[in-house]
Amino acid sequence: MEAASERNSKMRLRRKITNPCVKFDEGARYTQWSHAKLSLTKTGLCADAQSYKSWRRLIGADGKQQVCSMSLTAFAESPLVLMQPIPVYLINIDRAADRLAEIERQSGEFGFRFERINGVDGALVPRDQWIDVDHARFERRHGRTILSGEYGCYRSHLAALRKFLASGDDMALVIEDDVALDADFLTRAVATKEAAPTADLIKLVNHRWRGFRATANSRKGDVVGRCLFGPQGSTACYLVTRKGAEKIVKALAVMSLPWDVAIERGWDMHASIFTTNTNIVGFSRLQRSTMIGWRRDYRAAKASPWRRIPAHLFRTLDFFRRIAYILTTP
Repeated sequence: MEAASERNSKMRLRRKITNPCVKFDEGARYTQWSHAKLSLTKTGLCADAQSYKSWRRLIGADGKQQVCSMSLTAFAESPLVLMQPIPVYLINIDRAADRLAEIERQSGEFGFRFERINGVDGALVPRDQWIDVDHARFERRHGRTILSGEYGCYRSHLAALRKFLASGDDMALVIEDDVALDADFLTRAVATKEAAPTADLIKLVNHRWRGFRATANSRKGDVVGRCLFGPQGSTACYLVTRKGAEKIVKALAVMSLPWDVAIERGWDMHASIFTTNTNIVGFSRLQRSTMIGWRRDYRAAKASPWRRIPAHLFRTLDFFRRIAYILTTP
């Protein structure tokens, strides 16, 4: 009985719809009821409504149905698939279950998909079991020892980039689990790459923007460029290309700086690194529960003043390298 009802529903749908693929322009709204209960608002994405059970209504911003050609059979018989412009990789460790739940909530609200990267929890890895770390060079360059959270962060980002490289995608978005997203973050991210076509990586979240030099404006209104002074801090959200990920994974295979410091050093990786002059995504309230380290942890890890002299020299040299890189790199 149920099978016959399902067949009849499909036949009614075939008679009613001849072009079932729905393409959304910017500002379009996709509303559906029943099983999926999904709403995409002003995402600028293209969605294929392919589940007749979940599909109930497809309307544009003007209230009119928007259609393009697609196989009716695929529409009626395939599961719902949301087409988003680039994949999203979420770095999350097992004990941060509340952060994962928050990202899942945002995913449901704003209609994007993500792949979780099971991050390395540095607090659970004994220091003598750390891999691919140059402790002496880190202390010379940074003036202190490595925090366990920094080690975990570094290994987790490398894992995310390697996962991306194993896919067939040309670019991806990497996010940490304390970000606050919105309905427009994916289209804004893609628009920054369109504005900076030579970019290997674009940082979409920073803590500082001193000496920002604009290069281009995106179609979504974000300004893309580089900063004369750094490090800017944070790798909570960035867009990376396949070529960029290959360069980064090769150049940063061995840890000798914190990840957020190392990732900005395009001159060292022979990579084109850009940033936006404002944050494309924000931070959730869960950011306050840090997974890296507290201020007291950083103070305890500092070397004595005379042993920090090499770090001061390194930062001075990097200051001039950064300026030369920004003034000469396209």
